[in-house]
Amino acid sequence: MVIKNYKDNDALRKSFNELAMKTFDISFEDWYQNGYWGENYNPYSIVVDGKVVSNVSVNHMNFFWNGERKFFIQLGTVMTNESYRNRGFIKQIMDEIERDYQQKTEGFFLFANDSVLDFYPKFGFQKSEEFQYVREISTTEKSVPDQMTIEQIPMQDNTAWTLLENAIQKSIPHSSFEMAHNSELILFYVTKYMQENVYYHKEQDAYVIAEIEDSSLLLHNIFSPVPVEIGQIVESFGNGIQQVRLGFTPMDCEGYTRVPLKEDDCTLFLKGKEFERFAQDGLMFPTLAHA
Repeated sequence: MVIKNYKDNDALRKSFNELAMKTFDISFEDWYQNGYWGENYNPYSIVVDGKVVSNVSVNHMNFFWNGERKFFIQLGTVMTNESYRNRGFIKQIMDEIERDYQQKTEGFFLFANDSVLDFYPKFGFQKSEEFQYVREISTTEKSVPDQMTIEQIPMQDNTAWTLLENAIQKSIPHSSFEMAHNSELILFYVTKYMQENVYYHKEQDAYVIAEIEDSSLLLHNIFSPVPVEIGQIVESFGNGIQQVRLGFTPMDCEGYTRVPLKEDDCTLFLKGKEFERFAQDGLMFPTLAHA
């Protein structure tokens, strides 16, 4: 029997987190205690003697795709306790998810590691390419400041989290393929792994989530109630930035080079007719939409 909708059951949630820690070295408990584990994330689990032994989590994902709203299901946190493998538990869970959502969603997607690439096609999933947009930055441009003019906002308390959450909820789309109404997933990242990666650009009233590695800027996302100039956002990080990589598909691709996105041990799988033009449109799932 598949158990679901149990996030407020302390015993089952603890067991789920124990299996997640053992499998992926990750816990969702602080996300829950901080109040950001909402209804969009729902583990489907096999429970034996009160313990979660196998799981596939359902993630409700709304996207704006060229202005049209789409509802997709992302599958994640796929795991089985070593003592209970090869019993068909994942298939049982996948079948249950299919029954629950096949008439409600416009498509399913997931990210798989290299060890299970032959597994998901059994459920009708197909591999798909993603494309990232990259631009080289000239350090001789006079408009680029010597120092950063964007303010770093540490995400270490409820006040900072709430301000960012409000900005996310009020933001307009800045991508042609934008995750919508899922601030809790973004807060999962910034309250755990990306506490030092949030910035505020005062002139454009924009929150920016970004990572700097040497001279490369990975721009995960921008949240603003009005349209922004991405070039000005990039320039605000100073003239040390020689390359920008976008963690989303820009509305205006002019000036960017589209390159196939290659990530180690991570392959995108899609299921559903709606996704037939995904690669053709040169899209990528936003980096902060991975669950």
